[in-house]
Amino acid sequence: MVSVGIDIGSTATKAVVFDGRILGHAMEQTGWDPKDAGFRAFRSALDKSGITEDWVGSIVGTGYGRVSLPIFTSRVTEITCHARGAHHLDPATRTVIDIGGQDCKVISLNQDGSVADFIMNDKCAAGTGRFLQVMAGILDISLHELGALAADAEPAPLSSMCTVFAESEVIGLLARGTAKSSIAAGIIDTIARRIQGLAGRVPFRDTVSFTGGIAQNGDICTIIASRLGTRLHVPVGPQFVGALGAALIGFDES
Repeated sequence: MVSVGIDIGSTATKAVVFDGRILGHAMEQTGWDPKDAGFRAFRSALDKSGITEDWVGSIVGTGYGRVSLPIFTSRVTEITCHARGAHHLDPATRTVIDIGGQDCKVISLNQDGSVADFIMNDKCAAGTGRFLQVMAGILDISLHELGALAADAEPAPLSSMCTVFAESEVIGLLARGTAKSSIAAGIIDTIARRIQGLAGRVPFRDTVSFTGGIAQNGDICTIIASRLGTRLHVPVGPQFVGALGAALIGFDES
């Protein structure tokens, strides 16, 4: 039996095809139409897997857009799916940090990979991928360049975690001639402080898996790990962990 997990996030939509192993995966930009993005990711993942839709027994949706597709056989929160996916990829995982486009979360896991506790920041853009994108745009660099620029710099102090106020602070620092590298380090340190604050409110235990697209940036991972005082395990394809978790849940239900 084949299951498909589809994670419709605010920025990107991911799909994973699973039959006891990962047969294929695909990612599409969510854009303004999460339903269309979900269908595109679903069809692309099936094409890459070399199978047709009639082989699929379950299709599990997760992410903020999980209400969008009528083809879902079930819908599961992203908290549960990220926990399940991260634990599958590394059974030693006891904490998951996920930075999404418009939220960030810290999830504490039981030994079997179930959710013991979690905390989520979804009220504003602080600590999210969107925050980093906006700040990189002010510096006129890409998100990838932001991490590289910050790697060996002393962080410039940024007092605000609010995107609007932080934007004003960054513009002020540039006007005063502060080096872009220091500003970049300060921006990422702001993210790290936000994660640190969340992590202090749930049981935080090693091993720590870092999921989401931001986890692909090694320089950002290093700064966050240093602030937390721990090593971060980044799974292969960290942006697909939620979709994988959904596919695993669907496979169990099939």
